[in-house]
Amino acid sequence: MPKKPEKDLFAELRTIDTPSITNVVATYPTNPICLGLYNPWTENWYTDTSVRCMYPELGAVAGYAVTCVYGIPDPHYSRLTFMDVVDALDASPKPTILVMQQKFPPELAAKAGLAGEIMVTSMQAVGCVGMLSNGPSRDVDAIRKLKFQYMLSGASAGHGAMGVQAVNVPVSIAGMDVHPGEIVHMDENGACKFPADKIEAVLTNVKLLLQDEDTRLTAIRKAKTAAEVRAASTGAPYSSEPKRKR
Repeated sequence: MPKKPEKDLFAELRTIDTPSITNVVATYPTNPICLGLYNPWTENWYTDTSVRCMYPELGAVAGYAVTCVYGIPDPHYSRLTFMDVVDALDASPKPTILVMQQKFPPELAAKAGLAGEIMVTSMQAVGCVGMLSNGPSRDVDAIRKLKFQYMLSGASAGHGAMGVQAVNVPVSIAGMDVHPGEIVHMDENGACKFPADKIEAVLTNVKLLLQDEDTRLTAIRKAKTAAEVRAASTGAPYSSEPKRKR
């Protein structure tokens, strides 16, 4: 169990940029600070360029993943509704990020402006702080005022009939595979994920990383020659002095 209250852990995560989180999750697996949770190239643990942060000014957000799948209505399957998504968000530990995979036909995929102000306000009411989706959504002006983070393929003004196909199942968004209950961290650089039981290790190691980078950058900014730059830098992604924390 975490030693700190969860609200404090997530508050700390929001002060850190996503690239720094990725560095300790998996980017540099040979470095002692890196937890090496995934093979950085072959496993789908962070997003690609097909999605973008709609509100960079909000900074980083993090939360437990609650997942759902949307598509066109299936006449043979109409059991689930958006309220089932809200129930799943409500039942999850907080805060949450809704990870919504949109499975629309190619001719509709870029036009389905799925979530809007009413959906997002309902999600916020049960502790959701952001949404990650491989498709577009709408009401970006209204959502901005809510200080709710959107990471989407873009924006679209409308949509047609749509249906919930699944809730809390594994999904794939912009090259990142997400299971319910994993931690999703995202900012204007993109999103990454890691297991919930690694939250304290991630925070411990990212603080070591940032301290080391600050020391090296301070020295590099004072450098006037290539020799001084070389002396200030270890030549590695970051220092190998701190010990691996698991």
